Amino acid sequence: MIASLSPAAISARSKVLFPGVVVAGLTAIAAQWLAEHYATPAMLLALLLGIALSFLGEEGKTVEGVGFAARTLLRLGIAFLGARISMELTAQLGLPLVLLIIGAVAATIAFGLLVGRFFGSKWRFSFLTAGSVAICGASAALAIAAILPKDERSEQRLLFTVMGVTVLSTIAMIVYPIIVNLLSLNDLAAGVFLGGTIHDVAQVVGAGFSVSENVGDTATLVKLIRVSLLAPVVIIAALLIRSFATPDESGERPPIIPAFVIGFLVLATLNSLGWIPGTIADLLSEASRWLLLTAIAAVGMKTNLKKVLAVGGSAIALIVTQTIFIASIILSGVYFLT
Repeated sequence: MIASLSPAAISARSKVLFPGVVVAGLTAIAAQWLAEHYATPAMLLALLLGIALSFLGEEGKTVEGVGFAARTLLRLGIAFLGARISMELTAQLGLPLVLLIIGAVAATIAFGLLVGRFFGSKWRFSFLTAGSVAICGASAALAIAAILPKDERSEQRLLFTVMGVTVLSTIAMIVYPIIVNLLSLNDLAAGVFLGGTIHDVAQVVGAGFSVSENVGDTATLVKLIRVSLLAPVVIIAALLIRSFATPDESGERPPIIPAFVIGFLVLATLNSLGWIPGTIADLLSEASRWLLLTAIAAVGMKTNLKKVLAVGGSAIALIVTQTIFIASIILSGVYFLT
């Protein structure tokens, strides 16, 4: 679409988007600064700051740009995540443990969909929370939300899920290393447990290296394997949603394979083949982090906090139950395999 626009039209469009994108970007920078100085997850801070500035997403010159950041920058950030993935990761860990991780992700999503009805949640919210818990927290929530049919509660569900998995990740970063010590897990088992259960990458790194350097390295490796499952899960889900789900409010169905997933797969393939230099891969990874941080700030600006909090206690219970489930699966697996 952009390629078909004239330079004048592109310039005009850029001027419309610029204020909102800048506001979202500055909010992301503020969140990162606060995270570095107060040991709080940057994603959570970006979300909370965005919510505090929600009026910018409702009226004025910033509305278009905030919407662009929440949609387009989000998808670009997810695509760039592919530069962090390499097939060498699986070879380093070994097939049995890789199968454990894949099985735990699949089982958690299936479990989430199954038990969601007992918590009064429909399949969209159950899948959103289960996928976020199973794969990579807030990043997975953003990716999955992008393929779900939209309704009036879509942003409410997304914001709650991002807040939920981020808070639970922070709690897990503190509690899980204590569990590792109480159970006297060896370095391999501890790394697999921490990397296979904590939702967000940053908290995995924090928890792993708080135990030891070897545990931190293993936990990060396991977490990146979980991240690599984002693309196949989204593709399979998009195919199923397109075939069986009711179209969203606009009457449209999601694409068979979303463009951001194709970008993710292309970058992951190129990186696995060694065709992306390390410096470029690091640059894309850092760009992905900032794009996602900006996007979640923009999503916060588009959301009413009262509506998010109205999700209720049953939704909190659902996401906690899913978190306990994947922790139980991984912990049981490492006892048998390590």
